Amino acid sequence: MKELFGFMKNNWWIIILLLFSACDSEQEETTTTPNTKPVALEVISLKETPAFDEEQAYQFIQAQVDFGPRIPNTETHIKCAAYLAKTLANLGLDTIVQRTNVIAFNGKSLSIQNIIGQYNPDAINRILLCAHWDSRPFADRDTKKQAKPIDGANDGASGVGVLLEIARTISQSELTPNTGFDIIFFDAEDYGQPSNTMIASQNNTWCLGSQYWARNKHRLGYSAKYGILLDMVGAKGAVFPKDGVSMSYAPQFVNQMWEIAAKMGYSNYFINQKMPGQITDDHLYINAIAGIPCLDVIHYDIDRMDFGYFHHTHKDNIEIIDKGTLRAVGETVLQMIYQEN
Repeated sequence: MKELFGFMKNNWWIIILLLFSACDSEQEETTTTPNTKPVALEVISLKETPAFDEEQAYQFIQAQVDFGPRIPNTETHIKCAAYLAKTLANLGLDTIVQRTNVIAFNGKSLSIQNIIGQYNPDAINRILLCAHWDSRPFADRDTKKQAKPIDGANDGASGVGVLLEIARTISQSELTPNTGFDIIFFDAEDYGQPSNTMIASQNNTWCLGSQYWARNKHRLGYSAKYGILLDMVGAKGAVFPKDGVSMSYAPQFVNQMWEIAAKMGYSNYFINQKMPGQITDDHLYINAIAGIPCLDVIHYDIDRMDFGYFHHTHKDNIEIIDKGTLRAVGETVLQMIYQEN
């Protein structure tokens, strides 16, 4: 995930409180205007969907972690990228690998891969489903071995695991959704500038893969009705409040998803509270540059004003992944897809 102190820009006292917040980058120039008008929500009736298998989602997470840390410019990164692209293709999605080089906060050139799977690519009505697949190259919030990369079982692999299981579930089901969708695994989300670095603060050092994609979409003229970003969606006891960027750009889809979760009995995960400030995550650039309204499902504890205790530490390993959390997120996203007429 991202570094932890950039939520609210004009309230310095909140910035101090959020010293360990999400990303240390200011908002990119926008090409769209946030939707700040109140949105009336239609009454939602749950639709029949194929069954989400949390056991299989867990195995997809385990497979990523087994490669080792997914850090750009490493052999484990290359091998995991090949695995993800092959898995999407084997599930019947038209697969594209978007390769490029980006410059990290420390001036290092990173070879990155955005991995894209298209379901029913000819459908005009589309949903964008995304997560980042890279892991943090250092444990800057840990008390030991800070220079070593983390496993990123939750921060990175969990969102990818849920989306792979959604792709598998739909591809093997006779229940065909009335929409196309695109799964994008963004790279280099978590290579942002640490808060304790002596390097001068830089804008937009996080979410490098989504920044590139937002300016260089995989299809000419590509758009989607809306997007769902999954980030840190696998830990036991996870809670997902409504973040500020999501509520500014995509309030109707946030409210729809949280209402669906409540109807499904998952309001203990999708809590009906607004997060203080705004998180710089991949969805920011999808909204502000690509012009696609996109919401973020992200673990954040409002009472602690922080992410999980394991965030950007070596505790972010497979042991913290909870299958009940995976099921709650996967079933809610599936229901959003099948709500499309």
